[in-house]
Amino acid sequence: MEEEQKQNTQQPKDGQTASPKHMSIRSILGGDILANDFFKRQTRLLILIMILTVLYIDNRYSSQQELIEIDKLKKDLTDIKYDALTRSSELMEKSRQSRIEEYISTEDSHLQTATNRPYLIKKD
Repeated sequence: MEEEQKQNTQQPKDGQTASPKHMSIRSILGGDILANDFFKRQTRLLILIMILTVLYIDNRYSSQQELIEIDKLKKDLTDIKYDALTRSSELMEKSRQSRIEEYISTEDSHLQTATNRPYLIKKD
């Protein structure tokens, strides 16, 4: 009877493979762990986990690319704002009355500054 029990424990049951009770590093690196019954049953779950991991990494990468693009656009926006401010101040400087009078006097023009005050024309 003892022999019969030893045979039952040594031989695998229907559809099962014989697996050692402890896994060595050599069997793990060799890929024998993937032949284990647990991994065979959970194949779909493992594939789903790998797909979700790839999607997570892709989502993270794309969001980082969008953040980089946002930072670049913010920098461009501030540069454009400063450029517009500079042009506005240059235009303000050139359109001042003293600058216009100075420009007209150097160009030998017949234009001159008005000596009398402007007045309103009233409608009857």
